[in-house]
Amino acid sequence: MADVTVIGSNMIDLTTYIGRMPVEGETIEAPEFNIGYGGKGANQAIAAARLGSDVNFITMVGNDGFGQEQLANYQKNGIRTDGIGIGHQNSGVAPIFVDPSSDNRILIIKGANKELTPAVLDEKQALIKNSKLIVLQQEISLETNYHAIDLAQQFGVPVLLNPAPANKNLNIDYVSKVVFFTPNETELATLTGLPTNNLDEIKVAACDLISRGVENLIITLGHKGALWVTENHAEIVPGMKVKAVDTTGAGDSFIGSFAHYFAQGEAIPDALQHANQYAAMTVMKKGTQKSYPTAAELSDLLAAAVD
Repeated sequence: MADVTVIGSNMIDLTTYIGRMPVEGETIEAPEFNIGYGGKGANQAIAAARLGSDVNFITMVGNDGFGQEQLANYQKNGIRTDGIGIGHQNSGVAPIFVDPSSDNRILIIKGANKELTPAVLDEKQALIKNSKLIVLQQEISLETNYHAIDLAQQFGVPVLLNPAPANKNLNIDYVSKVVFFTPNETELATLTGLPTNNLDEIKVAACDLISRGVENLIITLGHKGALWVTENHAEIVPGMKVKAVDTTGAGDSFIGSFAHYFAQGEAIPDALQHANQYAAMTVMKKGTQKSYPTAAELSDLLAAAVD
């Protein structure tokens, strides 16, 4: 049985580090460019695998060189590849722009990710059934996610749904079927139609989702940590203050590491604390998956951060 089965997207990250964004009609020089492996689903799978989880990944890579490189990357990181198909389209790509404050702006072109359909999941039911936790995001179709939730519920497997990128058409009836729902402040605002400019507003929006049947609502707050809300409980699990270099993929590292720690049997507050620490370590390096440490590397990084 797999610890974590991620169902979701894979991308090739095309990251440009910029001094500023050009205005309309302007051409400016950027100081640095990198190509790396990404996609929300892939990132979360890599984070969990590097920490030591047995990970299945159900996705569709492109029928191009990038797709073959993606497969090799998953094999290198110990991810099972029997859930990975090769599509008819090119690989998905994500142009990313990172400014000097480490904030990022991201475009996604889904490519072969659009071929991850409910029918594909029907062919992979055994992988879904034999999992401790299913992890979903929203760089694939809502219909595929809904089918994944239905299958997981049929097999009694808990689901974590990360609603990123935000989609206001997300059916709250399906959200109420998952065990963990993990938006950030922006996604929370999109889904509820309520402001989330400060902690008080975030708590009001959180209560709105809880009243609509969400079981465990985990709102990621960047360097501030995470707010965990249930029907009878609300708790902020603080983050770690570090010097951020590149925040790209930090949210995915949080989700993937939380999935790992929870699947290993940790209580939710402990898993959240450890996920906050893992995500903090990733923003101290450039790149997405390039910045994700293994369990051994994490121990050394945390020791150095404390010193």
